[in-house]
Amino acid sequence: MFMDNFKIAYSDLKDAAEAVKSIKGSFSDIDSALVLFFVSPSYPVDLISKEMTKAFVGVHTVGCTTAGEMASGKMGKDSIVAMAFGKEVFKHLAIETLENIHTDDAVVEKAFKSFESSLGGQSMKSLDASEYVGMVIFDGLSGCEEKINDKLGNLTNINFVGGSAGDSFAFKCTNIFVDGKIYTTNAAVLLLMEPTNGFEILKTQSFKISDKKLTPTKVNEEKRMVIEFNGKPATQAYAQMLDIPEEKFLKNIGEYPVGLVLNELNFFVRSPSVNEGTSMCFFCSVKEEQELAILIPQDIVAGTSADLKKCGDVKAVVDFNCCLRFLELERKNQLKAYSDIFKDIPAIGFSTYGESYIGHINQTSTMLLFK
Repeated sequence: MFMDNFKIAYSDLKDAAEAVKSIKGSFSDIDSALVLFFVSPSYPVDLISKEMTKAFVGVHTVGCTTAGEMASGKMGKDSIVAMAFGKEVFKHLAIETLENIHTDDAVVEKAFKSFESSLGGQSMKSLDASEYVGMVIFDGLSGCEEKINDKLGNLTNINFVGGSAGDSFAFKCTNIFVDGKIYTTNAAVLLLMEPTNGFEILKTQSFKISDKKLTPTKVNEEKRMVIEFNGKPATQAYAQMLDIPEEKFLKNIGEYPVGLVLNELNFFVRSPSVNEGTSMCFFCSVKEEQELAILIPQDIVAGTSADLKKCGDVKAVVDFNCCLRFLELERKNQLKAYSDIFKDIPAIGFSTYGESYIGHINQTSTMLLFK
């Protein structure tokens, strides 16, 4: 069966070497092209990198640190999850690391030249988006997700889906692992894939769109800050639109996300993080004069399950799930219920510091589904 080309593993053993040994044991019967792994920062990152490289000689290993981990039927913290992809999964697989993403404006172009070389000279712009797909994992503290995603969208027609590495909400240092090397800052990794049996991308967010609208009229895009909404101080205008006292709004600022609405079924979430006086910072950038709708929360488990069922037969899932969704699921004691959505499918995922799909978004799950 084609599903035999996808194997998942989970370990919460405290010793890094023993945890990786357990992961390796789960993959003893698969000839892997790629091992993708997501690991809690509670493990020593240098030891994890060393042990993964030693365990999977001749196999690409790509991963990152997290703000929570998920495997089919399991979800929590302080663990390592992994998926082995058999060699038959891909007609083509290429991996490029992006470094100095803050300062190197040609970093994506250089990676794409390497991809094109691996494709025998075929241009990235000419690739069929129904046959090829990309995955992107960012240093979650880089603040460069918008810049890189814009470049990806400008230089190719294929879609890149992914997320930003975490560090269990410490917001001090996130790590990316690529074939034995560790990247701690200012980096990202791109995977170019041509899956043998096809794929689908699922973007799901558990909200309804309200009729309450806010337009940023003064922003600092580099700081992901809105200074004014509707011509008024941002926090004042936001609280007035919600019809609650400004003091109450400021105590629970993260509970009131907004969405950039394309239509009733397609919107992109922007989540407020903190206020600086009457200005508001968000977890992703907000552009001036882009009208935003205040969003009404819905049940994450029910919404995700319903959206996944619409995708038909799925052989494996990689889930980039927002850390704010993780916190909500944890608060509502729904972590097991969420992971059980995938109990009959090989699936791994992690809680991200932002999700990538046609841009940088929040409070969303972006999934790569293998058919």
